[in-house]
Amino acid sequence: MSALNSLDHFDVAIIGGGPAGSTVGCLLKKYNPDLRVVIFEREVFPRDHVGESLLPPISPILVEMGCWDKVEAADFPIKIGATLRWGKNPELWDFEFFPAESFKDEPRPAKYEGQRRLTAFQVDRAIYDDILLRHSSEMGCDVRQGAKVAAVLSEGEKVTGLRLDSGQTITARYYVDASGNSGILRRALNVNCDYPSTLQNIAIWDYWQNAEWAVKIGVGATRIQVRSLTYGWLWFIPLGPTRTSIGFVVPVEYFKRLGKRPAEIYRQALEEEQAIAALLKDASSEGRLETTKDWSFLAEKQVGDNWFLVGESAGFADPILSAGVSMAQIGAQQAAYTILELDRKTLEPDWLKEEFGKRQKRRISTHISFADYWYVANAQFSDLKVFTAELAKANGLDLTPDKAWRWLAQGGFIDEDLTVGAGGFNLLSIRSSTDFLTDLATDSPLEENNVLKLDLAGATWQDGASYSEGRVSKSPCYVRDGKVLPLRGHFGILVQLLQRETSLPKIVEAMDHMAKARAADPVAMTFLSMLPEAMEGMIRDGWITASYDPKQPRAMLTNSGAGFHLNRDTITEP
Repeated sequence: MSALNSLDHFDVAIIGGGPAGSTVGCLLKKYNPDLRVVIFEREVFPRDHVGESLLPPISPILVEMGCWDKVEAADFPIKIGATLRWGKNPELWDFEFFPAESFKDEPRPAKYEGQRRLTAFQVDRAIYDDILLRHSSEMGCDVRQGAKVAAVLSEGEKVTGLRLDSGQTITARYYVDASGNSGILRRALNVNCDYPSTLQNIAIWDYWQNAEWAVKIGVGATRIQVRSLTYGWLWFIPLGPTRTSIGFVVPVEYFKRLGKRPAEIYRQALEEEQAIAALLKDASSEGRLETTKDWSFLAEKQVGDNWFLVGESAGFADPILSAGVSMAQIGAQQAAYTILELDRKTLEPDWLKEEFGKRQKRRISTHISFADYWYVANAQFSDLKVFTAELAKANGLDLTPDKAWRWLAQGGFIDEDLTVGAGGFNLLSIRSSTDFLTDLATDSPLEENNVLKLDLAGATWQDGASYSEGRVSKSPCYVRDGKVLPLRGHFGILVQLLQRETSLPKIVEAMDHMAKARAADPVAMTFLSMLPEAMEGMIRDGWITASYDPKQPRAMLTNSGAGFHLNRDTITEP
C-alpha cells in the first residue's frame, strides 16, 4: 500500500479540536470532500473553556461551515453588545452591535437573516466546541478525541510527522497547529514569539447557576457586563438560561503584591461590585474556580514550508475586546482556503503563504494595540496608575486628544479583510466608545467637508489576497506607508465614484440611486449602508483629501433604509 493510501497518512493533520481546528477541518471537507483530514484533540469533549463572548464576524463563518442552525438551536444568548463601566467616569455605558430599541421579538431558533446578521452569540464553550467538532466529523474529518500529540517530527523547518502518545506516528502533506496556548507545533519548531505589550494579566473565573441576567432584550438577547474595579475588571457573561461565566482579570504584578489566594481575590471582587453581587443573590457557584495567564504575544512566523498556525497558537490579545474566538475562526478560514489553493497550483505558493502570514500578524497586532489603548484610557484603574503609565510609555502612547486618535489609527483604519476600524471595532463604534474613554476629536470628516478628491500619490499597485467561498484570488490594491486600499467591495465602488466625481452631494446621489435600485435586497442594503463608513476610512487613511466648499451643502449623511439623504439646509450662497 502506498504512503498516500496508508491509514497513517493524511492530506491535512490538525492539532486541536477547538473552534479553530474544527473550522479548518469543516471548510477543507466542504470545498474538497476527497481530502483526508484528521483532527487530534487531547481532551474528550465536552469540556469548559474561556472565551465565551463572540463577535458578529463569526456568524457568516458558521453559515459557511454549515452549522449555524446547530449553534442557534443550542439556545445560546444573543449578544447585541456590552454594558461597561470603563473609561473616564464611573457611569455605565452601552456598546452595541445592534441597537436594543430596534431589536424585534422573533421566535427561536431563527435563521441567519435580518437583525441576526448584525448580532453574535454568548456561548457555553463546552457545548459550542462540541457542536463544531461533531460537525467536522459529520463533514468527513477523522476526529480523534483523547489523542495527545506527544512529539512533532521535523527536518529543518519542515514537519515530517506527529507522534501520538499511543506511539502511533502520523504523516500528512500539511499540518495545522490549532492547539491554543499549548502551541504544540509552534514550540516544537522553536518559532519565536514577540511580546509587543507589557500587558500581562491573570484571569480567575468560575461558573454560576441561576444568576439573574443584567438585561433581557426581546427573545433571548442581552449584553455582557464588564465592570472596572480600582485594580482590575469583572466579566459577567450569561451562557444559557441558567449558566453564567463570571471572571476577574488583574495585572499579574498587582496580583503578586496582593499576596492573596485566587479564590480570595475573586470573592473580594464579586463582593465589591454590588450590581453583580445582586445578580448572584439566588445563584450558586459550580465550585470550579480556574486561573490562567493572558499575556499578549504574536508568533514571528505564522506559516512555514508545510504548516500553519491558527487561533491562540498564532498569538493572543487581551480578552477585554472579546476577539479571541473571532480571530481564531477567521484565521482558520483563511488557512483552509490557502491549503485548498495550494493544491490547485494556480497561484504562487510563496505568495499564498506570505499573504496568509501577513494578514494573521496584522489582525492580532492590531487587537493587541487596541487592547493596550483601552487599558491606558481607563481612569477607573485608580490602584493601577503606575501600571497604566508604564503601559502607555511602552507604547509611546500620548493620550492627549490631538494625538491619541492618530495613535489609534497608526496601523490604518482599512484592512485587507474589507473592514473599517481598529481592533475589531468599526469606525462608528470606535467613535461612540471614545466618548467614554477620552476626549478625542472624533467627529466624522464627512460632516465637516463636502469636496472629496482621490489621492493615490506615492502609492504602489500590488496584488492582495481575497478570500471568498473556498478560494484565494489576487485582488489589486494600493499600498502606501504601510496602509492598504483594496480595490474591491466598498472601496472598489468608492474609487470608481471618486474617479468620476469630487462633489459629495453628487456622490451621495449616486449612492442613493444604488440603494433605491436594491431596496428589496436586505443583503445589498446592508452592504450599501456601510459606504459612508468606508469613505470615512479612506479619508482617515489618507486616500481621500477632504475639503469644504461653502457653495455646496454640508455632509449630513444618513441611511434611511431605502436610500441616503443629504442635509441641504446649510448651503452658503456665494
